[in-house]
Amino acid sequence: MSASSESPSGCRVSVVLPEDLHARPAGRIATAAARFTGVVRIEHEGRSASATSVLALMALGARAGSSVHLVAEGPDATEATEALSEILTTTP
Repeated sequence: MSASSESPSGCRVSVVLPEDLHARPAGRIATAAARFTGVVRIEHEGRSASATSVLALMALGARAGSSVHLVAEGPDATEATEALSEILTTTP
């Protein structure tokens, strides 16, 4: 995790990926994101995808070493960005 900002209704965190955002990490992200009540998106190079959609996450084309932004809105935004950034920065 490199940078974060919070507002009363949302949170934004930047993460540098240690591996490509392929099927396995995208599946882990989608499963974790579904546990939260708020809306979570992942942004990469001007594109945005719902964190609950494996195919949309893979379509972002985020590669190892690139930066992505987690953007969450809702009552559990901070918890969502913390949990998802942990998954994104940890290789299985």
